[in-house]
Amino acid sequence: MQCNPYARKLRKKQTDAERKLWQMLRSRNLSRFKFRRQYAVGPYIADFCCYEERLLIEVDGSQHQNSKADKIRSKYLSEKGYRIIRFWDHDVLTKTEAVLEAVLNGLKT
Repeated sequence: MQCNPYARKLRKKQTDAERKLWQMLRSRNLSRFKFRRQYAVGPYIADFCCYEERLLIEVDGSQHQNSKADKIRSKYLSEKGYRIIRFWDHDVLTKTEAVLEAVLNGLKT
């Protein structure tokens, strides 16, 4: 599998929240589910993906608040068969356990 060059660049420039969440998801740390980071789906790159469960996780900063582009993107990803969970950076950093619980709940549905 060839890596998307833009995804590679994003992996190197993770936000603090993305870095923290990746530490919890990587190496099957979360209930043995396999996650990938900066995963390309068509023209979009999701922050994290559990491909087997078709679940995408997005960690958003304030620039995403009421974003029309995010709505278009979510519609496209949903049409490709993915479910999307979004978290604010601040919540990942300060409410990590609640975020992980929400991810587990998303994986079970």
